[in-house]
Amino acid sequence: MRLTKDQTDQYHEQGFLLLESLLDPQEVESLRAAFARDAQIPGPQLVTEDGGTEVRAVYSSHQRQPEYAGLIRDPRILEPVRQLLTDDVYVYQFKINAKPPFGGDKWAWHQDFLAWQLADNLPAPRQVNIGVFLDDVTEFNGPVIFLPGSHANGLVSEGRSDSAKSTQHLDPDDISLSPEQLAAHVDRCGMTSPKGPAGSVVLFSPEIVHGSSPNMSPFARRLLIATYNDTANLPRPTGEPRPDYVVCRDTEPLRPLTAPFSRALSGVTA
Repeated sequence: MRLTKDQTDQYHEQGFLLLESLLDPQEVESLRAAFARDAQIPGPQLVTEDGGTEVRAVYSSHQRQPEYAGLIRDPRILEPVRQLLTDDVYVYQFKINAKPPFGGDKWAWHQDFLAWQLADNLPAPRQVNIGVFLDDVTEFNGPVIFLPGSHANGLVSEGRSDSAKSTQHLDPDDISLSPEQLAAHVDRCGMTSPKGPAGSVVLFSPEIVHGSSPNMSPFARRLLIATYNDTANLPRPTGEPRPDYVVCRDTEPLRPLTAPFSRALSGVTA
């Protein structure tokens, strides 16, 4: 799969690009089943909502579930990433953010690259994020909100709050924009929220300002986010590196599968 010039122009100008219904319903169902299995595996890779047992995020599922190991190399996803970035990319971070019905919490306004710069000493914003909708995303179930074009001028904030929640996960609250910064950017850029059926994929810049509201609806909103990084842009941690489930150690360049991940899993390659 190759992006058109209009699509690549939109990504570079707006900071994101939505590919609606890229995966079919059967593929989505297989990814949901893999998430259900992975969410039952105890360990530090599993993050729950504050004060509860509901899953907020799961890291590095591609290291444990074959569906996700195949997905990150699926040509429908990997080829557009390479087209936007470089031929030699690897998965820097993989997580699934889950907003359960009636209570999935918000994610504060932030830019991803600031977190990685602070926590991992990542040299440059040479990444592309891909977000896979594991559920239908509507205006009701806490969709991601982007400030289009806000990636164009680099980082808005510097440093992190004194009351940081975690040194490993670097919660968006730790690096959130101030109300004044957000208001100025919204005034200049506006706000938009890509929505679509499960199986849609949104590609977005590591520097675009984004956040999301709580999920007050009866509908789940599970969003898979894989971050691809240029293999020439490896992190340079100044102290103890973050765990492998947060920052992947396998930096071998990924090569596309010869078939979609679902067909590759079933042994069909043509």
